[in-house]
Amino acid sequence: MEGTLQHDARVFKYKLDFYYQQALLYMITLIFYGGIRGTITFDRMPTLIADPILYIIILFVAISFIVLMLNRARDRKLILAGDEIIFHNKFHERRISLANIEWFHIGRESGVRTAGRSQVVVFKTHDRRRWFRIRIGRYEREKELLSEMHRISGLVPKPKKPVMGFRRSLG
Repeated sequence: MEGTLQHDARVFKYKLDFYYQQALLYMITLIFYGGIRGTITFDRMPTLIADPILYIIILFVAISFIVLMLNRARDRKLILAGDEIIFHNKFHERRISLANIEWFHIGRESGVRTAGRSQVVVFKTHDRRRWFRIRIGRYEREKELLSEMHRISGLVPKPKKPVMGFRRSLG
Protein backbone atom coordinates (compact mmCIF):
# COMPACT_ATOMS: atom_id res chain seq x y z
CA MET A 1 0.00 0.00 0.00
CA GLU A 2 2.78 2.42 0.91
CA GLY A 3 4.16 2.32 -2.65
CA THR A 4 0.87 3.54 -4.13
CA LEU A 5 0.73 6.69 -1.98
CA GLN A 6 1.91 10.07 -3.13
CA HIS A 7 4.84 11.79 -1.41
CA ASP A 8 2.59 14.42 0.19
CA ALA A 9 0.26 11.82 1.74
CA ARG A 10 -0.30 12.11 5.47
CA VAL A 11 -1.20 8.92 7.34
CA PHE A 12 -3.11 9.09 10.63
CA LYS A 13 -3.49 5.84 12.56
CA TYR A 14 -6.62 5.04 14.55
CA LYS A 15 -6.00 5.22 18.31
CA LEU A 16 -6.40 2.03 20.30
CA ASP A 17 -5.88 3.63 23.74
CA PHE A 18 -9.47 3.01 24.82
CA TYR A 19 -9.28 -0.70 23.97
CA TYR A 20 -5.99 -1.13 25.86
CA GLN A 21 -7.41 0.67 28.90
CA GLN A 22 -10.59 -1.39 28.83
CA ALA A 23 -8.70 -4.71 28.63
CA LEU A 24 -6.33 -3.65 31.41
CA LEU A 25 -9.18 -2.50 33.67
CA TYR A 26 -11.03 -5.81 33.30
CA MET A 27 -7.80 -7.75 33.89
CA ILE A 28 -7.06 -5.79 37.09
CA THR A 29 -10.67 -6.37 38.22
CA LEU A 30 -10.23 -10.11 37.65
CA ILE A 31 -6.97 -10.22 39.61
CA PHE A 32 -8.40 -8.10 42.42
CA TYR A 33 -11.63 -10.13 42.69
CA GLY A 34 -9.78 -13.45 42.46
CA GLY A 35 -7.30 -12.31 45.12
CA ILE A 36 -10.01 -11.24 47.55
CA ARG A 37 -12.19 -14.31 46.97
CA GLY A 38 -9.18 -16.62 47.18
CA THR A 39 -7.96 -15.33 50.54
CA ILE A 40 -11.22 -14.59 52.35
CA THR A 41 -13.82 -17.30 52.82
CA PHE A 42 -17.48 -16.41 52.93
CA ASP A 43 -19.99 -18.84 54.39
CA ARG A 44 -22.91 -17.99 52.12
CA MET A 45 -21.00 -17.64 48.85
CA PRO A 46 -20.07 -20.50 46.53
CA THR A 47 -16.46 -21.63 46.25
CA LEU A 48 -14.16 -19.72 43.93
CA ILE A 49 -14.44 -22.46 41.27
CA ALA A 50 -18.27 -22.31 41.29
CA ASP A 51 -18.51 -18.49 41.56
CA PRO A 52 -20.62 -17.10 38.67
CA ILE A 53 -19.27 -13.55 39.18
CA LEU A 54 -15.76 -14.83 38.50
CA TYR A 55 -16.91 -16.36 35.22
CA ILE A 56 -18.65 -13.14 34.21
CA ILE A 57 -15.47 -11.16 34.84
CA ILE A 58 -13.44 -13.73 32.87
CA LEU A 59 -15.92 -13.36 30.01
CA PHE A 60 -15.47 -9.57 30.04
CA VAL A 61 -11.67 -9.96 30.05
CA ALA A 62 -11.79 -12.37 27.12
CA ILE A 63 -14.16 -10.18 25.10
CA SER A 64 -12.11 -7.04 25.72
CA PHE A 65 -8.89 -8.75 24.58
CA ILE A 66 -10.63 -10.18 21.49
CA VAL A 67 -11.97 -6.73 20.57
CA LEU A 68 -8.50 -5.23 21.10
CA MET A 69 -6.85 -7.84 18.86
CA LEU A 70 -9.51 -7.44 16.16
CA ASN A 71 -9.01 -3.67 16.12
CA ARG A 72 -5.23 -4.09 15.98
CA ALA A 73 -5.59 -6.55 13.10
CA ARG A 74 -7.92 -4.16 11.26
CA ASP A 75 -5.15 -1.54 11.14
CA ARG A 76 -7.44 1.43 10.50
CA LYS A 77 -5.89 4.57 9.01
CA LEU A 78 -7.03 7.88 7.60
CA ILE A 79 -4.84 8.94 4.70
CA LEU A 80 -4.91 12.46 3.28
CA ALA A 81 -3.21 12.33 -0.09
CA GLY A 82 -3.15 15.44 -2.27
CA ASP A 83 -6.60 15.49 -3.81
CA GLU A 84 -8.29 12.63 -1.97
CA ILE A 85 -9.25 11.29 1.45
CA ILE A 86 -8.65 7.58 1.95
CA PHE A 87 -10.28 5.47 4.65
CA HIS A 88 -8.02 2.44 4.89
CA ASN A 89 -8.14 -0.78 6.85
CA LYS A 90 -6.57 -4.17 6.29
CA PHE A 91 -9.55 -5.50 4.36
CA HIS A 92 -10.90 -2.49 2.49
CA GLU A 93 -9.96 0.93 1.23
CA ARG A 94 -12.38 3.72 0.30
CA ARG A 95 -11.04 6.65 -1.72
CA ILE A 96 -12.93 9.93 -1.88
CA SER A 97 -11.83 12.55 -4.34
CA LEU A 98 -12.02 16.15 -3.12
CA ALA A 99 -13.75 16.99 -6.40
CA ASN A 100 -16.56 14.57 -5.45
CA ILE A 101 -17.30 16.32 -2.12
CA GLU A 102 -20.61 18.19 -2.16
CA TRP A 103 -19.95 20.04 1.13
CA PHE A 104 -17.48 19.90 4.03
CA HIS A 105 -18.02 21.04 7.65
CA ILE A 106 -15.64 21.21 10.62
CA GLY A 107 -17.37 21.63 13.97
CA ARG A 108 -18.07 20.14 17.35
CA GLU A 109 -20.45 17.37 18.28
CA SER A 110 -22.39 18.35 21.36
CA GLY A 111 -23.18 14.83 22.61
CA VAL A 112 -19.87 13.05 21.92
CA ARG A 113 -16.51 13.56 23.61
CA THR A 114 -13.76 11.39 22.21
CA ALA A 115 -10.36 11.37 23.93
CA GLY A 116 -11.10 14.69 25.62
CA ARG A 117 -12.11 16.44 22.41
CA SER A 118 -15.37 16.81 20.56
CA GLN A 119 -14.03 18.03 17.21
CA VAL A 120 -15.68 16.41 14.20
CA VAL A 121 -15.46 16.70 10.43
CA VAL A 122 -18.58 15.92 8.44
CA PHE A 123 -18.82 15.88 4.67
CA LYS A 124 -21.14 14.66 1.96
CA THR A 125 -20.25 13.36 -1.46
CA HIS A 126 -22.30 13.68 -4.61
CA ASP A 127 -22.76 9.92 -5.04
CA ARG A 128 -23.68 8.95 -1.46
CA ARG A 129 -26.79 9.74 0.53
CA ARG A 130 -25.23 9.51 4.00
CA TRP A 131 -22.56 11.81 5.42
CA PHE A 132 -19.01 10.80 6.21
CA ARG A 133 -17.99 11.59 9.78
CA ILE A 134 -14.42 11.81 11.05
CA ARG A 135 -13.93 12.25 14.78
CA ILE A 136 -10.57 13.95 15.13
CA GLY A 137 -9.95 12.64 18.68
CA ARG A 138 -9.92 9.05 17.50
CA TYR A 139 -6.76 9.49 15.42
CA GLU A 140 -3.13 10.06 16.35
CA ARG A 141 -1.60 13.55 15.91
CA GLU A 142 -4.92 15.36 16.38
CA LYS A 143 -3.60 18.89 15.87
CA GLU A 144 -1.91 17.99 12.60
CA LEU A 145 -5.04 16.19 11.39
CA LEU A 146 -7.20 19.18 12.30
CA SER A 147 -4.90 21.57 10.42
CA GLU A 148 -5.02 19.26 7.37
CA MET A 149 -8.83 19.24 7.58
CA HIS A 150 -8.85 23.05 7.66
CA ARG A 151 -6.63 23.04 4.57
CA ILE A 152 -9.04 20.68 2.80
CA SER A 153 -12.06 22.76 3.89
CA GLY A 154 -10.58 25.71 1.97
CA LEU A 155 -10.56 23.61 -1.21
CA VAL A 156 -14.14 22.27 -1.11
CA PRO A 157 -17.62 23.87 -0.76
CA LYS A 158 -19.17 24.65 2.62
CA PRO A 159 -22.73 23.50 3.45
CA LYS A 160 -25.43 25.91 2.31
CA LYS A 161 -27.45 25.41 5.51
CA PRO A 162 -26.11 24.80 9.04
CA VAL A 163 -25.46 21.13 9.68
CA MET A 164 -27.89 19.88 12.34
CA GLY A 165 -26.38 18.64 15.60
CA PHE A 166 -23.03 20.38 15.13
CA ARG A 167 -21.67 23.71 16.29
CA ARG A 168 -19.18 25.79 14.39
CA SER A 169 -15.55 25.10 15.21
CA LEU A 170 -13.58 27.57 17.28
CA GLY A 171 -10.24 26.53 15.88
